[in-house]
Amino acid sequence: MFRRDQLGFPSFWTVQVIGWIGFYLLVMVAILPEIKKPGLLWANSVSVLSMFFVSFLLYPICRSLRKRTSSWMELELRAFAWCVPLGALSGFACELGFLSPKFDKGELLADSVQSSVVLFLWCSLYFSIKQWQQSARERERLLRAEAEVRDARLSALRYQLNPHFLFNSLNAVSTLILEGDAPAATRMLSQIGELLRTSLNGELVAEIPLAQEIAFTERYLAIEQTRLGRRLRVEIVIAPDTLDTLVPSMLLQPLVENAVRHGIAPQLEGGAIRIESALHGDRVYIVVRNTGARCEKSALHDLSAHGIGLRNTAERLKTLYEDDYRFHLEWPAGGGCTVTVELPFHPALHQPTEPEVAACAR
Repeated sequence: MFRRDQLGFPSFWTVQVIGWIGFYLLVMVAILPEIKKPGLLWANSVSVLSMFFVSFLLYPICRSLRKRTSSWMELELRAFAWCVPLGALSGFACELGFLSPKFDKGELLADSVQSSVVLFLWCSLYFSIKQWQQSARERERLLRAEAEVRDARLSALRYQLNPHFLFNSLNAVSTLILEGDAPAATRMLSQIGELLRTSLNGELVAEIPLAQEIAFTERYLAIEQTRLGRRLRVEIVIAPDTLDTLVPSMLLQPLVENAVRHGIAPQLEGGAIRIESALHGDRVYIVVRNTGARCEKSALHDLSAHGIGLRNTAERLKTLYEDDYRFHLEWPAGGGCTVTVELPFHPALHQPTEPEVAACAR
């Protein structure tokens, strides 16, 4: 098994051996029409072998040149200056390999020039590969740095949601106590504790399967139903083929909370929330609808008028997917609000469990 570095690049020695074997095979193919000529096979084999061993002398020289020289042209000129004497050494070694009692100066010169050119090409190839590897490592470093910045931003946005949600929930508990509904307040505190335990104990990840996000949102809706009672009606219709798609963590809870606070709670008769999903090709559509009063025209396109949840969600979607998403708000003429989120379909590595499927596909 060939050794590779962290980015999957093979070691120098692996490329060195494979490269020279490939070069030798090319030489053999080139002389194939005249292979029966006496001494031709041996001469070319000795020539390639001599250049192979001389390239080991060039290796530390090329490494040193790369460290001391920044200009590519200067690097090539210095490499060529080293290739000339080493090419002569290779040509001399090649003549020695013929075991001839005397040297043919013409053959020696030809072998030296040929070896110098091949060794210079070897140096150029070495520099090119190292330059490419350096660029790839630099790109990997930049991508890793960008990913770390993105994760830090997502974490900050995620942590922004928890105190916001906690404040609103505790405010609702205070309202129940003032209204004299102690059993409902106690039940709601228990539900808040369970929801926060689920949120804080879970691993902080950027994306989770839609099935888990629905389960978390259902816990939140249970809290709101404790507060609003029959005034809040919930319908969840999730397509089974979307259950394992990855979505931003805490995508739905801020949208549902916004729908409850601005659409359902202000209405004496209450209202309904409907959460649905569908898969069309390689795109997942998630829609949150709620009934309620008509929105003023001045606030139709202003996210700041509809709470921190929508702004936070929009920022997280932009951070995660750049331009490969759609986040659309619509206020129908009959009242209420419809939020549509379109994301690329990225299935999770594991399938949702049976309880999750049963809970979400109702």
